[in-house]
Amino acid sequence: MSAHVDEMMMRGTPQTLSDAELELDVYPLTKTPIPVPASAWVRYGDLALKIEVEVVAWTPRAVAIRWVTPSGEKHRSWVWASAVERDKPAADI
Repeated sequence: MSAHVDEMMMRGTPQTLSDAELELDVYPLTKTPIPVPASAWVRYGDLALKIEVEVVAWTPRAVAIRWVTPSGEKHRSWVWASAVERDKPAADI
């Protein structure tokens, strides 16, 4: 999608998992000092976008991500682990 369309779709606050869904009192939390590049499905209201993100923490079921919108806003969200795909490293030549 074009940056203009993405910018329009990313207005407002992205949806995030609730504390009850995260179950941080049940599952171990891993935080990384170096963010991991990935792509993830993120919801803004009824709209879903697959965007480039950085993974900053995770549990066995959920992933904390952050990204910068085309307008420069910093957004964060927790999403289900199945919504995230880690970027593959470039193949050696």
